[in-house]
Amino acid sequence: MKAFIINKYSKKGSLQLTEMPVPEVKDTDVLVDVYAAGVNLLDSKIKTGEFKLILPYKLPLILGHDVAGIVTKVGKNVKKFKVGDEVYARPADHRIGTFAEFIVIDEREVALKPKNISMEEAASIPLVALTAWQVLLERAQIKKGDKVFIQAGSGGVGTIAIQLAKYFGATVATTASAKSFDFLTELGADVVIDYKNSDFENRLSNYDVVLNSQDQKTLEKSLKILKSGGKLISISGPPTPDFAKEIKAPWFVKIILSLISSGIRKRAKNKNVDYSFLFMRADGQQLSEITSLIEAKIIKPTVDKVFSFQETNEALSYVESGRAKGKVVIRVK
Repeated sequence: MKAFIINKYSKKGSLQLTEMPVPEVKDTDVLVDVYAAGVNLLDSKIKTGEFKLILPYKLPLILGHDVAGIVTKVGKNVKKFKVGDEVYARPADHRIGTFAEFIVIDEREVALKPKNISMEEAASIPLVALTAWQVLLERAQIKKGDKVFIQAGSGGVGTIAIQLAKYFGATVATTASAKSFDFLTELGADVVIDYKNSDFENRLSNYDVVLNSQDQKTLEKSLKILKSGGKLISISGPPTPDFAKEIKAPWFVKIILSLISSGIRKRAKNKNVDYSFLFMRADGQQLSEITSLIEAKIIKPTVDKVFSFQETNEALSYVESGRAKGKVVIRVK
């Protein structure tokens, strides 16, 4: 099968298109014929080696964390899926590789594709929707009336998180450039702040939850808008010792993460704010619940641009540029 791989970590190098063996199907796996793959900033961060401390991959590596396609083979113990099913998934860490013609995924990470959207739209959903779900519902446990600040509302996570938070009854503030205001208001944002001309920390106060996806400076500003007992949940770091425990990292990784997150954890504690880092995990059951919300038209995908399989490097460069509104997708078939 054709696949885009990296042979070494590099900031400047491109992905190489090469022939790879079709992966072997284990007892609880499904083999998916890839029709479309979502592109995420995480792919770029893995390519540059930024995450090699917490995600030590063996090279060569096929990148890609989102897939929509058709099941072509099932392992002998698979119960939920059959050949011919249209599915989508965010494969588990260490089994990624959706920038390819085929991928094997454990059935626990797979869900039936929503019937009312295309393969390209479905491929845009898993990683960002599971991130939003795990931040807002699992970690923050948002409820009706909560005030939630979601940074970078027009990004992949932001577009889904706004819709999800509104559905669960929260008041939602977000940041974006002025040209995205109408689009984000349509998605459900109550307050949209132009990050180029206004400081959100001077406009917002007494918030219950912040979903941080930006840099250290923005993370620290976010502390100012939270009320006592509020939650600051970051998907862009710095990771914490608790996260190191979750992933069963070696002792030295725990020490490193403890050091790099000590400043923000201390400041959060002084404000009686709960700071945590979330690295989303694959979860087919949660994805099935997201499917129901998509089919009920409560959540709609936002796809900015679709590239051909041959243009995978261009798609990744476009994601790295930060200009995408919503998600970028590769059409493999």
